[in-house]
Amino acid sequence: MPYVIGEDLPEAPAGARFRALLERPGILRLPGAHTGMAALLAKGAGFEALYMSGAAMSANMGLPDLGMITVDDVCWYIRQVARASALPVLVDGDTGYGEALNVMHMVRAFEEAGAAAVHLEDQLLPKKCGHLNDKKLADPHDMAAKVAAARKARRHLYVIARTDAAASEGMDGAVARAKLYIEAGADAIFPEALVTAEMFREFARRMPGVKLLANMTEFGRTPFFTDREFEEMGYAMVIWPVSALRVANKAMEELYAAINRDGGTHRMVDRMQTRAELYQTIRYHEYEALDATLVKTVIPEGMPQRESEGAAR
Repeated sequence: MPYVIGEDLPEAPAGARFRALLERPGILRLPGAHTGMAALLAKGAGFEALYMSGAAMSANMGLPDLGMITVDDVCWYIRQVARASALPVLVDGDTGYGEALNVMHMVRAFEEAGAAAVHLEDQLLPKKCGHLNDKKLADPHDMAAKVAAARKARRHLYVIARTDAAASEGMDGAVARAKLYIEAGADAIFPEALVTAEMFREFARRMPGVKLLANMTEFGRTPFFTDREFEEMGYAMVIWPVSALRVANKAMEELYAAINRDGGTHRMVDRMQTRAELYQTIRYHEYEALDATLVKTVIPEGMPQRESEGAAR
């Protein structure tokens, strides 16, 4: 039912629902969904939890993923995704937007907006995508202090600590950091930018009993692996962070090129979501039925055709 029906809203906190999904057998699949529409489409495809990428939210605002967006920016996205889907959402918290107090503020703000989980990373600002070069790492004890602050601030939020250390400090450094973050209170670990199956397996072997998150991003340093393969390597969660954004952006680019080339959208209609499909996705008629003053909308069928030049005369 639409989110405006109070009795249909989930009773358990989002973080508790996220934990419950992780306790089930199998890997938890978290496709990137940074808008309300993306969330509805992912839910319609059968996914039970979602991921919100800082890179996707930044790009959607026309900004690079360099730590420029704010807590309030992200909360605006969280509210629409959580409201539209009612699914547990894991949110990219970047570096926590500052030090311990900033992290605590972020946790409270994210929980209030509807987030189920957050991950923090051990980079210094200006941060970079984990699959890029020249990342500057925070002191591990400073990062552990942020994790402890997040744990102290949360009521139900599931806290994941991300380490980008594998590229510069090797597996030993990444594992040592991960163990420190677990001791500080992290619920799970996200080892970023591992580049071979053996690295994924080794990290999992050296972190027994710890829930691990894998990142399956395109055009990065990680080869393509399926959800099943990550599960077999010892991972409890997998994200596809920017995939939906990439597909949508490519489609829009092609649409604008077609309008400019052809003078209209007539050659792109077969690639569009129809009005009926859109209304079904956003449950238009269900909302409409809640207000007795609204007459049910009749959706036009197909596209009207122009009369031929001869018939017009």
